[in-house]
Amino acid sequence: MKESAGTKLIRIFSGKQMSEAFINSIFLALSGGFQDAYTYFTRNEVFSNAQTGNVVLMSQHFMKGQWAQGLRYLLPILAFAGGVFVAETVQGRYKFAQKLHWRQGILLAEILILVLVGFIPGNCNTLATILVSFSCAMQVQSFRKVKGYSYASTMCIGNLRSGTAALSLYAREKNRDQLRQAMYYFGVILFFALGAGIGGVLSECFGFHAIWISSGLLAVSFLLMFLEKLK
Repeated sequence: MKESAGTKLIRIFSGKQMSEAFINSIFLALSGGFQDAYTYFTRNEVFSNAQTGNVVLMSQHFMKGQWAQGLRYLLPILAFAGGVFVAETVQGRYKFAQKLHWRQGILLAEILILVLVGFIPGNCNTLATILVSFSCAMQVQSFRKVKGYSYASTMCIGNLRSGTAALSLYAREKNRDQLRQAMYYFGVILFFALGAGIGGVLSECFGFHAIWISSGLLAVSFLLMFLEKLK
């Protein structure tokens, strides 16, 4: 029996499930990098997913007694924690949903949030960064594996550590699985960097509306997950 195009795509890109496929992680990483650049360049230099940077800047302002500026960084941190909490709750409640995979529900919510952010004016930048941080947290909590390896689609430090460790193991043991693992991690970092670069450039060109491009990238991921239903 001839293999359908959808089934072939699943076999090539997914292996286990589309949410862990490398092709899916590409669009998630592009979007993750884009969102971080967007909030930094258009929303008063606040990071949406690099919460370590926000903690550093928040602490600096608080130490100087600059409470309003410190709060600008504290609120996205709290929103990020809230996003993780909501995503975990959704997973627990809708893990076995049939009509729509719970991860697709998260993506749909994230897409809608980012579309809304594009309409928020400059005098409400704090609200915009809160929403984007909340969105990023839901994404990183919901999509935690690529090809069976734990990773993050909205930040680089963990991927850099894991990829370098896998490369070191390969250098000692010559196990090709370890090299493949390292390449997955470095690939995600590459696409995150591309997303950040594109996000920075387009944010300067299109301003607040640029975030809609990130929504489009997530929409591709949302549609890719429907391929599993074609098996």
